[in-house]
Amino acid sequence: MKLRMALACALIFGVLTPAPSSADTATIGVAYDLGGRGDKSFNDATAAGLEKAKKSLDFGIEAVVTDGTSEDRDKRIRSLITKKCALIIAVGEGYGPTLQALAFEFPNTQFAIINDASVAAVNVSSIIFAETQGAYLAGFSAAQISQTGKVAMIANTNQADLFKNGFSAGVLASKKKVIPIVKYVSGSYSLAASQVISVGADVIYLSTQGSDAEVFKVIVSNNMKKSAKKVSLINIEPDQYLAVTSQTKKFLAATVVKRVDKAIIDIISKSLSGDQFLDYLDLDAGLFGTRYGIDGGGIEFTIRSKELLAKSDAINIAAATAEKITE
Repeated sequence: MKLRMALACALIFGVLTPAPSSADTATIGVAYDLGGRGDKSFNDATAAGLEKAKKSLDFGIEAVVTDGTSEDRDKRIRSLITKKCALIIAVGEGYGPTLQALAFEFPNTQFAIINDASVAAVNVSSIIFAETQGAYLAGFSAAQISQTGKVAMIANTNQADLFKNGFSAGVLASKKKVIPIVKYVSGSYSLAASQVISVGADVIYLSTQGSDAEVFKVIVSNNMKKSAKKVSLINIEPDQYLAVTSQTKKFLAATVVKRVDKAIIDIISKSLSGDQFLDYLDLDAGLFGTRYGIDGGGIEFTIRSKELLAKSDAINIAAATAEKITE
């Protein structure tokens, strides 16, 4: 293990040591995911970080948008490589397979990928977020305001640990008698929401990527029934396309916020100054990058309901526990 760590350190030093500075302004490349700017999700969050970074740092931007196919992703990244970018930022897990191949083909090009940790290459920095910390706060807060004694998390099938170590643990720490429910989804979110509501859950944490409009629609429909227990939602930004309207806003209890903009500013600043901007995420798997959590403001919890605002002191205490959770 010591030999592997020494080798990895040597590789990092060799790849990440910046080239001698020149009079030319450095260029940062960004490969937006399908839809580009205006998606109210990771593309917009990345763009916000770039705009903020531009206010204090001197660099140019080369931006491309993919049509979502693997062939086009490869084409877009290669076009940025030809621009001799100091750093190429790929937005979203869809670029994972592309970077896995191109990182070895272009070992002297530095890449970063947002919200993905699947690329095993020393010149790829995975920018990820401590989702378990956010899930813990979501579970804690859901239990605090539940009137039925049941709260639910709608998750992907690969998020079992997120439920167990995050959401469920938060519920237990908040109120031992509140029952956490999980519904793993590979299809309809609206069906999942209807099912957890039917068994009594009155606060739902949506941890999946994509639009929250389906779940909001079910919640609004339920809450319009005079005899129904009112249901509220805790969502994640920027994972979900924001579907908050004047009609749905009152049913949004809180939001777990991944500060992608902060991460973008951080990695660009370190790249331009020649500082190392990756840590070991999983040395055995060859994954490098940075995990942003509550400590340092990489994960924030925004309270959006009056009921939950009254519990803010307890939530702040819970945040101190949550930030100690490791993935």
